[in-house]
Amino acid sequence: MFRILVVLFVVVPAIELWGLIAVGKVIGGWNTVALVILTGLVGAWLAKRQGMQVLRLLQLQLSRGQMPTEALIDGALILAGGVLLLAPGFFTDLFGLLFLIPYTRLIVRHLLKRWLWSLISSGRVHILFRR
Repeated sequence: MFRILVVLFVVVPAIELWGLIAVGKVIGGWNTVALVILTGLVGAWLAKRQGMQVLRLLQLQLSRGQMPTEALIDGALILAGGVLLLAPGFFTDLFGLLFLIPYTRLIVRHLLKRWLWSLISSGRVHILFRR
C-alpha cells in the first residue's frame, strides 16, 4: 500500500511536472497553460456526456431486472477518467481520455475484468453473498 501511495503522490506529479516543463519549452508557457485548461474543460464535458449515457443505460438495465455489471464498470472508469482529466498534466490526460473514449474504455474494461477474475480465482479476493 505504501508503494502505491509513493507512486501516486511523488512519482506521478514529478512526471507531470517534467512533461509540463518539456511542453512549455516547445510551445511556450502561456500556450501550455491554455492547453492544460482546454484539456480540463474538454475532459469535464466528455465525462459529463459519457456519464449521463452510462446512467441512462444503468437505469434501463435495472428497470428490466438485469444486473448492470458492465454499466457499473463503465461508470467507475468514466469517473476515474474525469478525475484524471481534471488533474493538471498531459500524462494523466492521456489516461483520462483512454477511460472516456468508448472504444478504448471497452478494451480497458475487458482488461480490468480479466484482472479482477484472476484475483478472485486465485483466492486473493473473496466475494460473499448474503440473503
